[in-house]
Amino acid sequence: SVPFFIRLFPALLNKFVFLNFLAFPFFVDLRRPELLLNNTISLYLNTEPDVTVGIWHMVPGSRAAEAQGKDQRWYEEALADAHPVIIYLHGNGGTR
Repeated sequence: SVPFFIRLFPALLNKFVFLNFLAFPFFVDLRRPELLLNNTISLYLNTEPDVTVGIWHMVPGSRAAEAQGKDQRWYEEALADAHPVIIYLHGNGGTR
């Protein structure tokens, strides 16, 4: 009966193979990374009309003391300084 249901509902195969409807860790608000990770804030970029990309900006440990208690403006300015930026692309699971 499983092949029959997969033939009728191919979207079920994607759901059960990739399990992209699950968010781990459970019951965590990923829009507020500062509650889980030190020196991290959540930013949003408008790349196109009606397209918003969420990012986390994490400063390295060497700048941790400098980042303590800073607001979003400081993090945005830190992106523009001479330090290198590493971009990690996690995939399309819908979570960060």
